[in-house]
Amino acid sequence: MQKPLEFEVIKNCTHSKARYGKLKTLHNEFETPIFMPVGTNATVKSMSVDELKEINAQIILSNTYHLYLRPSDLIVKKAGGLHKFMNWGRSILTDSGGFQVFSLGDLRKIKEEGVYFRSHLDGSKHFMGPEESIAIQNNLGSDIMMSFDECAPYPASYEYIKDSYKRTSRWAKRGQIANKNPETQALFGIIQGGMYQDLRYESANELVEMDFLGYSIGGLSVGEPKPLMYEVLDYTVDLIPKEKPRYLMGVGSPDDLFEGVIRGIDMFDCVLPTRIARNGTAMTSNGKVVVRNATYQEDFTPLDEECDCHVCRNYSRAYIRHLIKANEILGARLITYHNLYFLINLMKNIRTAIKEDRLLQYKKDFFAKYYKI
Repeated sequence: MQKPLEFEVIKNCTHSKARYGKLKTLHNEFETPIFMPVGTNATVKSMSVDELKEINAQIILSNTYHLYLRPSDLIVKKAGGLHKFMNWGRSILTDSGGFQVFSLGDLRKIKEEGVYFRSHLDGSKHFMGPEESIAIQNNLGSDIMMSFDECAPYPASYEYIKDSYKRTSRWAKRGQIANKNPETQALFGIIQGGMYQDLRYESANELVEMDFLGYSIGGLSVGEPKPLMYEVLDYTVDLIPKEKPRYLMGVGSPDDLFEGVIRGIDMFDCVLPTRIARNGTAMTSNGKVVVRNATYQEDFTPLDEECDCHVCRNYSRAYIRHLIKANEILGARLITYHNLYFLINLMKNIRTAIKEDRLLQYKKDFFAKYYKI
């Protein structure tokens, strides 16, 4: 019987913890480390499925909380699951809904059984616990599901984080038991523990004992200084079995991708490339370009002269700036396409650098141009 997820490390970097591997779901196989575009509402904002294929996206992320509220996971199930609903034949990862629920602030109450919350759409009352989160994800039919967890705030006291991670561990076990589709949907555990090393150790050990098919590192990129995030990553990665995929949630800036890969992370996702695109900002080989600025009014060069994506081969900064200033939808679409291509291509180059044992030099060269350091 085929497993819902198979992962193999093919090459370990000689000079860091980075590794090149292959991950296979029931829908496709792809190389890691990989960046996953975020398709919150069963769509990567402004991108068609054909365009996602053009830029070589292999796996996208969709959101359990948002799809539960609208259109509802039951409607998606009636459509034949998320893949058919959105006409996407490659892999899909769904988050647990935990981050969205916990970010509601005063609109939610945390209990042992789960979380009571009000919808951000209409104020209606709802409840989600680990069983409900897994049931929704079962209905969505994603390839990879996330355990329901609390994404604790930063900063938070030692006592708060200890209670929080222990509840997350209990929820992880309940979600594992509740999974009705273990043959077709892989379930990841989420390591919490805040910025406290001993609590990270405890959280990881408890989850590793449950033998999930993969592990996410949660509770980072929540406002902590980047050096602290990298420090936590350093020791947390070592707690995850080497044969299991490692996923760092909510991280997508180029520096964080490099630093995560160097510390052994295999999977990343972030709304950053699509969000800044809607604000008129492009990622380029020479750093960020705020295309809406007046300096680009008569700039007829591509967004990035080193990029061979469809946008850079066909449109100028001046034209895209015009679209942005005129509030034309196409402007945000073109920058979104380019930004996602840029990050997916960056990860391709990182994988090649790992295979050729020159990752640290590639990072140095990239940072010199992108960050001017």
